[in-house]
Amino acid sequence: MNKIDGHVHLVQEIAGFNGKGRLNALGNGEAIWDDGTKIKLIPDGWGDTNLTAESFLKVMDAHSIEKAVLLQGSLNGYQNYYTYQTVKRYPERFIGAFAVDPFAENALSIVRRHVENLGFRAIKLEISQGGGLHGYHQTTPFRLDTDTRMGQIFHYLADYPGFTVTVDYGSAEQISHQPEAIAILAARYPQLDFVVCHLSFPDVQHLNFLENTLRLFAPHPNIVTDLSAIQDILGETELPFEKSRRAVALAKEVLGSKRLIWGTDSPWSATFNSYEDLAGWLEKSDLFTENELADVYYGTANRIYFKESAVAAARWANDPQN
Repeated sequence: MNKIDGHVHLVQEIAGFNGKGRLNALGNGEAIWDDGTKIKLIPDGWGDTNLTAESFLKVMDAHSIEKAVLLQGSLNGYQNYYTYQTVKRYPERFIGAFAVDPFAENALSIVRRHVENLGFRAIKLEISQGGGLHGYHQTTPFRLDTDTRMGQIFHYLADYPGFTVTVDYGSAEQISHQPEAIAILAARYPQLDFVVCHLSFPDVQHLNFLENTLRLFAPHPNIVTDLSAIQDILGETELPFEKSRRAVALAKEVLGSKRLIWGTDSPWSATFNSYEDLAGWLEKSDLFTENELADVYYGTANRIYFKESAVAAARWANDPQN
């Protein structure tokens, strides 16, 4: 079965930054935050202090993954330019999103450069309190649907129909959790596609909460969700990932298979569960028919991220600094 990994992070250099401070490489795939917290960021054999495109292509080929979507996050540090270089080098295998801190003085200029010069047709907003913008902009919490800085960015992006806005807003207990804002934005900007990461951070002890969120999204066909890292979120490290199965079953019931994207959130998630298990668990779950699996594994990501206009823009982008 053809597959697109809809949530991947390449790491040219570890440059993470969140509420724990700066993330510093230690080697052997390990890293340490400024507050002393150590993590295993990169699986053994993938890279000691980075995860290059060439290294991840070997992982993809070993597991018959045709293409991958490259996203940004504060955990690894924004890898915008390396993502541009990778998509330019391997346009048939990768598409990418860039990231920007809207609090930066030149935020809108940064957005323009990535869209107009580098050819990006997707933006990743890592706004979570646990690992993103709300973790280091605590004195200025903001809503995506009312913040004037974000409004400028969304108005600009709306001039590019089909542009994809991918959002990680963290779990329900975080101030950054704002599914209502996504529904409002989807109605306000029907030209844009919105991807909510990690199935909106499910909690199987409170599936009514997840159902309410999904039903909030349901009337808006330009909202989809990816299924990446839900094993991490639910604390599952062994197949058959029964908690994840319950959450995805609900998502299928409410949204349908054409609004779900499989992804792994590699490399970090592949340190908790093997890439093989992350790649194959849905096929073993009996949740989907063959046609539905084709949607989740390939069709939805291909439609949302690998649009003809996005691929063309990436291929013919001309960066005057390159």
